Amino acid sequence: IAARPDAPPASGVEPRNPAYVIYTSGSTGRPKGVQIEHRSTVVLLHWLRESVTDEERAAVLGSTSVSFDVSVAEIFGTLCWGGKLVLVENALSLAELPDGQEVRYASMAPSAAAELLRTGGIPASLRTLNLGGEALPPALARGLYALGTVEKVGNLYGPTEDTTYSTYSLVDRESGRVEVGRPVANTRAYVLDGGLEPVPVGVPGELYLAGDGLARGYLDRPEMTAERFLPDPFSPEPGARMYRVGDRARWLPHGALEYLGRLDHQVKVRGFRVEPAEIEAALVALPGVREAVVVARAEGDAPARLVAYLVPREGEAPDPAEIRAALRESLPAHMVPSAYVVLDAFPLSPNGKIDRRTLPAPDRVSAAGSGAGVGPRTPVEEEVARIWAEALELEEVGVEDDFFELGGHSLLAVRVAARVGDAFGVEVGVRDLFHARTVAGLAQAVEEARSAGRVAEAPPLRRVPRDRKLPLSLAQQRLWFLDQMEPGSPLYTIATSLPLHGPLDPALLERALSEIVRRHEALRTTFALSDGRPLQHVHPPRPLSLPLHD
Repeated sequence: IAARPDAPPASGVEPRNPAYVIYTSGSTGRPKGVQIEHRSTVVLLHWLRESVTDEERAAVLGSTSVSFDVSVAEIFGTLCWGGKLVLVENALSLAELPDGQEVRYASMAPSAAAELLRTGGIPASLRTLNLGGEALPPALARGLYALGTVEKVGNLYGPTEDTTYSTYSLVDRESGRVEVGRPVANTRAYVLDGGLEPVPVGVPGELYLAGDGLARGYLDRPEMTAERFLPDPFSPEPGARMYRVGDRARWLPHGALEYLGRLDHQVKVRGFRVEPAEIEAALVALPGVREAVVVARAEGDAPARLVAYLVPREGEAPDPAEIRAALRESLPAHMVPSAYVVLDAFPLSPNGKIDRRTLPAPDRVSAAGSGAGVGPRTPVEEEVARIWAEALELEEVGVEDDFFELGGHSLLAVRVAARVGDAFGVEVGVRDLFHARTVAGLAQAVEEARSAGRVAEAPPLRRVPRDRKLPLSLAQQRLWFLDQMEPGSPLYTIATSLPLHGPLDPALLERALSEIVRRHEALRTTFALSDGRPLQHVHPPRPLSLPLHD
């Protein structure tokens, strides 16, 4: 060794040469190879040198397979700076360390930490636990602090495409509030709208990452690289890029990021955009539910419906009917799952995350309720049950089954009410179905409509004179009520911009806008109280005055 040169060996490696390729799952089923450069890895390791203390680095858990990017932080972030790495098979092996073997610092997915906490597998020696790869439930952070031995719970966030870690926050011990945090060294984060413009503080947008941690791109996938790695319009550096993460986030007033869920986990159910994470948070807040996952499942040609998968607390057996009733108290109807599946544990992928693709399909009939054992007793009940079964795509429906617990919803209720009305020639509305809810109840409503002679005839449409103040429609009443609670709110204002090209003719523009106002009564309708009751007044059309400021 003494005869060897003192200078660092000339490897010929440049900072922008690829250091390694790590494969991540792809939405098409074909894994993507992410090319990370040497400079990005070095930046990560220097950040770890500053953010991890020597005491923590003295005993670091090495539990991540080299197939995943966290292993780079565990192995090189420890050994490069003189630490000790305690190698185990996986994160759950933390509970099986031999006597005398201590770990002070560990990183893992929240689902693995939750399992260790549940089984008492967190050793007393562990002082710092960094969690990442999944959304960190606040209850988990509070439970880890409640052990009394864990001093720091960190929330690490970042895709493989930005060299493992992009942001970091330390979960507050008192409040348990979970944030994505602030960008780590040499990283920039943008929250942008659909036009790639920054959104204000507090407004949700799509998260983009930039800086020295950005990967070169996907190996042999130039089209996908161009789709996800975009030019950075906010960087003065020529050729700078930013990565489209696919996550929703927002800036908090104190400068930290808050994670709002995956864009590709957002689902659309019956015309509503639903964020499953919001429903999952409501579920785990209920007694008896330890973990929850909500997915949208579509079976055959049937529309997608929400299915909740639950892991109960030890020794408890949550009742799906009680859970459904509790969710109705805190969530709008379209966000209440129609089926519930109780599991001992969630299936996990090789890197310890919940594998949503392998969750079992629910049994529609068994998940529906207990009324399927009572068959129709009258011809009317038999026909109503047939219409329900056809609409809900069920083999059979009991006379005491609840329409909405069978998976029905407001849009389907409109269809069923119309079919029942046509079948019996009576007036049956959606309101009847919401009140009756069962086959027996709706059949009784049909019989009552027959006895009362309520035939299904639509009233003729007549134009109402506009020379007087008119009552509000139901939709107008709702918006009026909301405006009284929060006057001037822009929540229901839809803004759009229309670029006009060519020479401007102010007089012609004024005439065009005047014609639009003339044709649309909504643009010349005002609202005022009269004897404590809101009324609308449709004003006659008049030319629009368009001031010109040169």
